[in-house]
Amino acid sequence: MNDYQTVPELRSGLKRYFEFYNQERLHQSLDYQTPSDVHFS
Repeated sequence: MNDYQTVPELRSGLKRYFEFYNQERLHQSLDYQTPSDVHFS
């Protein structure tokens, strides 16, 4: 778990996680594709 010291650090960490989750992570419910792949296909 991350221990963020400031609000900007927290926001940066959340931004990186959301980008990973929505652009890189394979989702079982999407037939093991990324949301970006499904959306832009």
